[in-house]
Amino acid sequence: MKKIFRSTLYLSMALGLVQFTACSGARSTVSAQSGQAAAYVPLEKSLLWEISGNGLTKPSYLFGTIHLIDKSEFFFPATLEEKLKACERATFEIDMDEMSSMESMFKIIGKAFMKDGLTLRDLLTEAEYKVVEDHFSEKGLPLQFLDRMKPMLLATFASLDLGQGGLSDTKSYEMEIFARVNEQNKPSDGLETVDDQLSIFDSIPYQTQAKMLMESIKSSDTENEEYKKLIELYKKQDIETLVKISVGEGDGGVGEHADLFLYQRNRNWIPHMSRMMKEKPTFFAVGAGHLGGPQGVINLLKKAGFKVSAVKMGLGA
Repeated sequence: MKKIFRSTLYLSMALGLVQFTACSGARSTVSAQSGQAAAYVPLEKSLLWEISGNGLTKPSYLFGTIHLIDKSEFFFPATLEEKLKACERATFEIDMDEMSSMESMFKIIGKAFMKDGLTLRDLLTEAEYKVVEDHFSEKGLPLQFLDRMKPMLLATFASLDLGQGGLSDTKSYEMEIFARVNEQNKPSDGLETVDDQLSIFDSIPYQTQAKMLMESIKSSDTENEEYKKLIELYKKQDIETLVKISVGEGDGGVGEHADLFLYQRNRNWIPHMSRMMKEKPTFFAVGAGHLGGPQGVINLLKKAGFKVSAVKMGLGA
């Protein structure tokens, strides 16, 4: 069961990775927001934030995660542990308990595939299909087993550097926090459901997704370098630059979908966060790309009347 839970969790985390790979060229989106963002004051560098005021009797906390990180880069400082212990519940983008059920596992597997019996061969030329097939063969993933998977999800896997140890060489902040919450016998919750997250993969035409897959493979070497830069920014706790990367400052991509991946989801979360914080002190753990910017969770919480303050957190133990 643990192995099944881990694999389905990684599938859900693909949405967070897609925000980085699929929105890599959203210049039009950034430009469209420039007037709205004119009065916005960039946030200081911090992954951990305290939420207070607006009727809260005790503070809650917001932590920006990176869904997958190499074990050698992983950090969980004492301050982070302390704030987690101070809360009575942990809330993720999606409830980890929901992910652990067999029902969710089959739901996720079902939604990972295209509708109407479509396959990747229906969306690509023979030459393009050969490029994809060769790419996944090099990763030890026979394409015949992935042929019906939604191309956007495949694009995420295409950009992952599995290495010799595969995903076993990585760690997940969500899984780490969830494990610690369980040890403390505290409940967990989610801001979205499995259906909410995976429905996003059906909101973009499969033909567009197939183009994203080809671009992801063609630029895989560059994306690996960019992902390394993202890890460095994460370690610097630079959430403003992280959100700029998430919505895109490069070429190509599908920046017109940035609202779908990030902004609308951020807006949807605020009422849920407000309710949860008023019920009990809550530790929120969501992708760091959701925190910064004028449409980020921190600014939206401030607009909702909360005081949100950075918590200084070194990377040491």
